[in-house]
Amino acid sequence: MINQGSSAGPRENGRSGAVVLPEGAPSLRSRMSWGAVIAGAIVAVTIGLMLNALGAGIGATAVDAAARDTPAASSFGIGAAVWVLISNLIGLAVGGYVAARLSGTADNTDGTLHGLAVWGTTFLISAVLLGNLVAGVTSTAVSGASSLVGSVAQGAGSAVSAVGEQAANRTDTGTLQSTAQGLINRVQGALDGAGRDPAAMNSDQRRAEMGTLVTRRVTDGELSPQDRERLNRLVAAEYNLNPQEAQQRVQEAEQQATEAARQAEETARNAADAAATGAATASFAIFGIMLLGAIAAILGARRGTRPVVALGSGRVA
Repeated sequence: MINQGSSAGPRENGRSGAVVLPEGAPSLRSRMSWGAVIAGAIVAVTIGLMLNALGAGIGATAVDAAARDTPAASSFGIGAAVWVLISNLIGLAVGGYVAARLSGTADNTDGTLHGLAVWGTTFLISAVLLGNLVAGVTSTAVSGASSLVGSVAQGAGSAVSAVGEQAANRTDTGTLQSTAQGLINRVQGALDGAGRDPAAMNSDQRRAEMGTLVTRRVTDGELSPQDRERLNRLVAAEYNLNPQEAQQRVQEAEQQATEAARQAEETARNAADAAATGAATASFAIFGIMLLGAIAAILGARRGTRPVVALGSGRVA
């Protein structure tokens, strides 16, 4: 033991103000036992899984489809959540106890730190296991969907091939070219009708220009007086209405479109608000669960910390 009055004890360097330890002074050993932490984490995960399996079995026995006396789905969900929480807390408490006991420490602070290490390791292991489970389920679903899509595509390809073969046998090149040219002429005729008298235009021309004006109304938010008058005349000529009826029909269509846009915006806002509320609730729930888990692990670790025995008296200090 170092004599406090001797020169072998710590002394202060007058130039730098730093404390200089004597040569050969003992260093503090590491008081962290990772073997005990890993053992406690394994015990915690195993007990949690065992109790969750027991809860699943108890929940399955509560289902009685023949007697139609099965609890509601909401009751099942609440009961399952409470059971999972209790199971994990019990597992963490036992894991913290095991880690503190196996570490051999007699210091409550060291035991508490071992319990926190078990808590963190257990949650990391659970996250890895859950991630692998989700990845496995996703991989299985994607594989099944790919096989299904491949089978459907193969069948569709066979059907299209058969239909194409029949069509090729019944249709010659001249007929196809004539049909395609007719469609092109029809589109060109619809586009060439802009600016003409609606009464002198055909139905395709009127509908094409009406579509252009409606698109302009949606994108710009408003039509100029000239465009609105043109749209009223097109509607009157297309549906054989007088100017007042055509104007009223256009106004009703605008009101319906405005109401639909308002409802769509309100629905989108409600969905966004619900998503934000759900995310906040889930975050607070995860925080609460992790906090309760840390408390359970600390309590178990402090319980498992070895008591200090006073030498010569046999009593626990």
